[in-house]
Amino acid sequence: MAFHLRGTVLPDGVVRDLWTLGDSITFQRPSVPADTVADGGFLLPGLVDVHTHPGGAAGDEPAFDPEVFAAQITAHRDAGVTALRFPGLLGEIPGELREAPGSPRMITAGRWLAWVGLSRSAAFHTVTDDLVASAVAEAKAHDGWCKLMGDWDFEAPPVPYELLRAVVEGVHAAGGRVAAHCQSAAGVLGAARAGVDSIEHGMGMPQECVDLMAGHGTSYVPTLTAFARSAPRIEDTARGRLWNEGHRTMIRRVREAYDAGVTVLAGTDSAPHGNVAAEVLHLIDAGLPSGTAVGAASWTARAFLGLPALAEGAPADITVYDADPREEPAILHHPRRIMLRGRIIR
Repeated sequence: MAFHLRGTVLPDGVVRDLWTLGDSITFQRPSVPADTVADGGFLLPGLVDVHTHPGGAAGDEPAFDPEVFAAQITAHRDAGVTALRFPGLLGEIPGELREAPGSPRMITAGRWLAWVGLSRSAAFHTVTDDLVASAVAEAKAHDGWCKLMGDWDFEAPPVPYELLRAVVEGVHAAGGRVAAHCQSAAGVLGAARAGVDSIEHGMGMPQECVDLMAGHGTSYVPTLTAFARSAPRIEDTARGRLWNEGHRTMIRRVREAYDAGVTVLAGTDSAPHGNVAAEVLHLIDAGLPSGTAVGAASWTARAFLGLPALAEGAPADITVYDADPREEPAILHHPRRIMLRGRIIR
């Protein structure tokens, strides 16, 4: 079925007509009839959450629950999120769910890989004594990405730089990319020096990491939403003070990274799912220009994942808003129209 939309196309800011033919966008009027489903407003490439972990079942032991996963990706979709990156999942995505017409596009990095010399305190870690081979295998099996635990404790040593560099070289040689969880200053510094493709969280990031990330082309995914939710509950202990200082530092580094030319992206980390609009607002509060912050959850994030924006022949993922989210970013919470894979979701 063909659909017609007219509005201000972002990020270009030009009023245009576009049509969808199945899961494809065209700016040429098709020969078949097309229903007009949007006339006026602002048209964005479908939203993206580049760091989320749906599917975790409640209980003492971590487990992947396909029903929970389906419900949580639906929450993302109903908020206008049309593409998701999973830097760490507890199980494999059921094939029928991944390819379902109503499912967001999905890119996974497989399991959380933890080097055997790292803390084993998290039951969801997949502990390995051959981090290079495991990372290459995960990248080959999971959309070209692997997820490393660069550290896991503020005070314990992180993964050694030499090992991180060997992982990056091995995965890059196999055509893949490396996402690194970092929550200590030493862990972030090692990952930035090693040239990972994305630093996730980045608490306590030393100043020198900004130029290292810019030089390596490393993206930064601070997941501010998750940390803002946790901050009020942190106790006034030595560990709690480290946590809070790391949190304040990561907020400062967002603007510094942007100023240095680092790509900053929007990811929410965990529940509530479908809340990437809140991450955009946190990025703005941290100093990102509003248009850049919106792009971090839309056109910039899509480019990062290899997905086109609103262009001729691009996938038909479109969200429509009554106001310009670059001027009124809170409008991202209220999409008027959501199209995914050329289908009307709302």
